Amino acid sequence: MEIFKSYSFDLPIIAVGNLSVGGTGKTPQIEYLIRLLSDKYKIATLSRGYKRKSEGFILADENANTEILGDEPFQFYQKFPNVQVAVDANRKNGIEQLLKQNGRPEIILLDDAFQHRKVKAGLYILLTAYNDLYADDYILPTGNLRESRNGARRANIVIVTKCPANLSLDEQKSIKEKLKLAQNQELYFTYVDYDDAIFSEEKQLQVSDIKDSDKLLLAGIAKPEPFFKHLKKENDEVLIFPDHHHFSEKDILEIKNKAQNNIIITTEKDYVRLKGQLPKEQLFYLPIKSSFVSDEENFDKAIFTYLNKYFF
Repeated sequence: MEIFKSYSFDLPIIAVGNLSVGGTGKTPQIEYLIRLLSDKYKIATLSRGYKRKSEGFILADENANTEILGDEPFQFYQKFPNVQVAVDANRKNGIEQLLKQNGRPEIILLDDAFQHRKVKAGLYILLTAYNDLYADDYILPTGNLRESRNGARRANIVIVTKCPANLSLDEQKSIKEKLKLAQNQELYFTYVDYDDAIFSEEKQLQVSDIKDSDKLLLAGIAKPEPFFKHLKKENDEVLIFPDHHHFSEKDILEIKNKAQNNIIITTEKDYVRLKGQLPKEQLFYLPIKSSFVSDEENFDKAIFTYLNKYFF
């Protein structure tokens, strides 16, 4: 059996990932960490840049778009101008390149890097969705796992995402027993927190004001059902595209035809790919964030306890 070398670096590296294929909420979790840390430290995110049309290491700048970076990194770049956003399929090379930059980062957030064993992160955060726990799943092609459930042992923190906001203590206990975590692993529960407003390039509208209006809802994300459920009323048109979909001219025409003069609401991830291709007065997105069912302070404390090894 080939044993490959794992590289460590002299700065804090936090890896966020999952055992399964897609749909666990990595993007809002990375954004949570950015909001938590970026006022205090210089942060860089490093992603593979899934489905981008570029290759190698790229650091986002004013020329960046979804084709160069991929949709999630471009979303980070647009939302958090004070954060360095980089992509590289080779995470070791990506980190080395980031450390050569002017204004070298103090902390690197590795996006979707739980399986990237070439780099040894200092803290591993594993996400698993409430309705699709890794403990109930199997390795591809039978199930959706990229690796054995035993991979969860590498995690310092496990977060069950997409929970009901009012998840009971009894159910939390039941999930904890099912996941069979080690004593040194911490467990948290989060839910998808939808914004009260939708946003276009020009304005924002309250969700409560448009809920009963005719609209087109569209998503090209893994597991879009909760997004539709949150906004949909009976007469609304719905369009579903594959995760990370690149919208063609034919797609854009179909969207315009279905929408007619109604507003179009999409996810933030899809918005960065559709902006400029659809009328700006029609196209809106609904922001989401990851919120903790409870124990948010303990999670934040766990992150800062890890960082204190480097900064104090």
